[in-house]
Amino acid sequence: MRESDTSAREPGFAARETANLPEVQGSPRQRTNGPWLFAVCSAAAMLTYIDGKFVGDEHATVSVRSRALNYGIGCFGGIRAYLADDGEQLFVFRLDAHVRRLEQSARILFLRLPGTRDELADTIVELLRRNEIHHDAYVRPMVVSNAPKLAPLLREEDSSLIVWCMPLQRYIDKDSIDVCISSWRRTPDNSLPARTKPTGGYLNSALARREAHDNGYDEAIFLTNAGTVSEGSAEHVFIVRDGVLCSPPSTEDNLDGITRRSIITMATEDLGLRFIERPIGRTELYVADEMFLCGTGAEVTPVRSVDRRMLGDQDVANGIGPVTKQIKAYFDDVVHGRVDKRREWLTPIWG
Repeated sequence: MRESDTSAREPGFAARETANLPEVQGSPRQRTNGPWLFAVCSAAAMLTYIDGKFVGDEHATVSVRSRALNYGIGCFGGIRAYLADDGEQLFVFRLDAHVRRLEQSARILFLRLPGTRDELADTIVELLRRNEIHHDAYVRPMVVSNAPKLAPLLREEDSSLIVWCMPLQRYIDKDSIDVCISSWRRTPDNSLPARTKPTGGYLNSALARREAHDNGYDEAIFLTNAGTVSEGSAEHVFIVRDGVLCSPPSTEDNLDGITRRSIITMATEDLGLRFIERPIGRTELYVADEMFLCGTGAEVTPVRSVDRRMLGDQDVANGIGPVTKQIKAYFDDVVHGRVDKRREWLTPIWG
């Protein structure tokens, strides 16, 4: 099924519990033609999906004894929805790919979805509709262990599905950023697999990001235990050397990123750029012509310097090199529905 083909889907498990839902007042419908306006709403004004029901955020709770809270057992996805140029339509980027990865992550962790992938996709679409989203937004589906028992144990029957959303435009509010190599190492796949996007694994990211911020940087870059580049605290790494785009493979203890794969496809098939997937050494970042980070939240974020070493071949005024600038602009066109050949990556919410 193509990602834009929502009309073909049958109602999912979200539609099974539609009666007697709490009436939520003040659903956000704010629109703007300016740079950005967050929908003004309280937590009670937003709906969250949890285990078969849409409820107000204040009712979407888990037990203080749950294994998800006590041991960080669970996995999640991060999905973007973009307001189209008409100010009305909303496009969800790579919905089916995100749902598929979440299902695979849950399988690795002995968790499970309560239904099919198509049903989860339907639930995400329905959540955005029920919240009347007409602005850029972020959606987070989570599969967690909700058993109120001691001991970190993985069991399929303890799985709980939660999906929430929020307004979001820029995750990193700078045109270009300064990064550092973290003293913390990315947890290896044989210890805590990053490819599952585990909830507990983000303590590793939080430690690295705190260290970076304490030292005056915007973001941290992880190395693997072998000393090669892994990823940022929550983003993938791309560099440009001699006109060639390079990025470490997912076997370098990083997430199998959907945004990363999309950018590789756009760069090679649409923009005619040369790309090589290979290990990258720490000092190679220092001599890169360009560098950018990417991810669902970060989108395409240019990097100006690494460990206070300014990167070469960049416009010094904004720290954005020509290849990065080209990819960033094209990515923005794709997610807003301006590129016909990539419309199959977009799931429309309205109409």
